[in-house]
Order: sequence, then C-alpha cells, then structure tokens
Amino acid sequence: MAGRRRDKGKLEALRKRNLLHARAADVTDPLFADKLFFDPNDALQVKYEMLRRARVDGHSVAQASRTFGLSRPSFYQARAAFDRAGMAGLLPDKRGPKRAHKLTAPVLAFVRAALGANAELSATELAERVRERFGVSIHPRSIDRALARPEKKTP
Repeated sequence: MAGRRRDKGKLEALRKRNLLHARAADVTDPLFADKLFFDPNDALQVKYEMLRRARVDGHSVAQASRTFGLSRPSFYQARAAFDRAGMAGLLPDKRGPKRAHKLTAPVLAFVRAALGANAELSATELAERVRERFGVSIHPRSIDRALARPEKKTP
C-alpha cells in the first residue's frame, strides 16, 4: 500500500515538472524491466539511458529510440540538448510565454501616456483601458511589473 502511494506521489511530481514519459509502456529496455531503480515514467531518466545505450553500448539510433519509447527525432533533439548542456539540457523548457507577449511596445506606450495624463490611475483601471483600446486582457499585476522595469532607451 505504501509503495502504491509513493508511486502515485512520484507520478504526480513528474507530471507537475513536465517529466512524465507519455509512452512509458513502450519502454522495453531490460534496465527498466524490474522498475526498482529505473522508472519508465521518468522522462529524464529514460532520455539519459537512451543516449547512453547509443553512445556507450553502441546501439543504433533506431534501436535505442524504439526500446525507450521515443522517436528518432526525439533522440536527436535529446542528444543535441545533452551535448550542449549535459543533464540540464534534458530537462524540459518552461511552458507558456517567455516574455510579456501582450504588453507590446504600443500597449506599454499607451499605458505610460495614460499615466502621464492621470498619475492616479490604478493598474486595474489601466488594464481595463488597454482591454477597451486594444482588445487585449492583461492582468493588472503584469502592468505593475512592466512599469517597474526601467524604460528602454532608443538611439
């Protein structure tokens, strides 16, 4: 019973970190057969062992990919990431936007102009004005953060 709870907890932890191997059932490498140490659900472990099988044990890309439940393009992506950054390269990138994609330069200029005309406007009021003017929904906290950043100087 305790083992099952631990497994469920580990699966949830892997899922939260985007490390749950979607095709764990397709992992046929003997290392993963007993599931005592090697876990076919752990995508990071699976990718590393796949690369090691090819590089150290001499398995072909096709064979390594197949026995670890991944595609050949996934193998090449993992190999390039590992060569570039080691184990850290095998970690998934953060999901979602990497920058303030809604707060474009024109939107931010509009917000700054509105504040110039009325410095008492709250971030919530500014977000509402942006939504009315540009049809874009921006969280007031995003506006606060953008305004706190130093303004970029143009040459």
